[in-house]
Amino acid sequence: MASQLGAPLSFPFVPAPAQARRRLWLLSPNYRLPLFRATASLSPPNKEFVEGRDCCLPDKILWGGLINRLESTIAAILVVAQITLPIPIPIPIPDVAPAEAVLYSPNTKVPRTGEFALRKAIPANPNMKAIQESLEDISYLLRIPQRKPYGSMQSDVNKALKIATEEKDAILTSMPEEVREKGSVLYASLIDGKGGLQDLIKSIKEQDPDKVSISLASSLDTIADLELLQAPGLSFLLPQQYLNFPRLTGRATVEFTIERGDGSTFFPTAGGEPQSVAKIQVVIDGYSAPLTAGNFAKLVMDGAYDGVRLKCTSQAVLTDNEIETYGNSVPIEVMPSGQFEPLYKTTLSVQDGELPVLPLSVYGSVAMAHSLDSDEYSSNSQFFFYLYDKRNAGLGGLSFDEGQFSVFGYTTNGREVLSQIKTGDIIRSAKLVQGLNRLVLPQES
Repeated sequence: MASQLGAPLSFPFVPAPAQARRRLWLLSPNYRLPLFRATASLSPPNKEFVEGRDCCLPDKILWGGLINRLESTIAAILVVAQITLPIPIPIPIPDVAPAEAVLYSPNTKVPRTGEFALRKAIPANPNMKAIQESLEDISYLLRIPQRKPYGSMQSDVNKALKIATEEKDAILTSMPEEVREKGSVLYASLIDGKGGLQDLIKSIKEQDPDKVSISLASSLDTIADLELLQAPGLSFLLPQQYLNFPRLTGRATVEFTIERGDGSTFFPTAGGEPQSVAKIQVVIDGYSAPLTAGNFAKLVMDGAYDGVRLKCTSQAVLTDNEIETYGNSVPIEVMPSGQFEPLYKTTLSVQDGELPVLPLSVYGSVAMAHSLDSDEYSSNSQFFFYLYDKRNAGLGGLSFDEGQFSVFGYTTNGREVLSQIKTGDIIRSAKLVQGLNRLVLPQES
């Protein structure tokens, strides 16, 4: 009959409207396949078949309505079939690159602050890490809008409290004897002190998210202090060829004093007055980047950054490379998550799921620029503050430059100053205010 009417049927697949695809994507058991709609290619009746006369206007309208209804019916049938059929429709699809699994996964859980990143990077006792991970999970639960899962939060704290109570001896004996007494005081504070685990449980039972957040921050700070007592030095041996480099065997703090190059002032913090200078504190981490942090600390001690001008881009504040001749030629140094020592002269492949212990994807992270001479080395002295912006990152929160630079620290105080810095501003001074005892110089090797 169809051939007699001159209306051969064909069902070419064309992409469904974007809105429809988004609605139906998760309903399909073949959710990785694009959804399609069908159209029926129908032509009007053959002129000769309709009594040798041209089809009149009412016939055309009637036939057009029939075509539209038939197209809609066929499209609906095919969409429903694609959703409900247990057998995948054999449509070839390209392999999904591993990078998409990392960059676009909402479960990547990249640290959002320097403090969080630094806590995760401390090489501490496994029991302390288990306690920390239980509490860090509450940080993510607090982000859930509207109704909070307080039951899950309380379970996390109970788990942490159980480990802390049962493994007390293992936690304290893992500290050097000279700091064990201090560790005992911190441990007692973690359990029963103000802002400790018991206080945290009480805040959760009251279902007050602000109190939970304050108690959680206090408990995590205490945990970090305990972990630092458990980590007196590097947990790995440096390669032989780098033993004559300056190295940092723990944590250190550097304070920068920044002044305006044009004589203007920095915006004040709450309740403050406009100032022509601003201070920024950076914690540098030798546990994960001993050579990079050691070289940087040595440069600070030598006054190499005093008077150096700053340059700004949309994503970074970096030092002028006029001091390139200072410092050592340090290889790119990145410690992958799950590894116990850094990699040298190589970057990480986010496409393969590799993530660094010290991520770049944190506002105010501090990293070395690349050497102008070799992709395997960092600049001798040029560093930058990274102005992470989630709008320029994947949905998982990762910068597209993640794993490509030697990150060695984070801005912990003065982050609000970074966005105010302009090209031409000057580092009046850079001082190592804490951690000098962790800096090992070549002559001491």
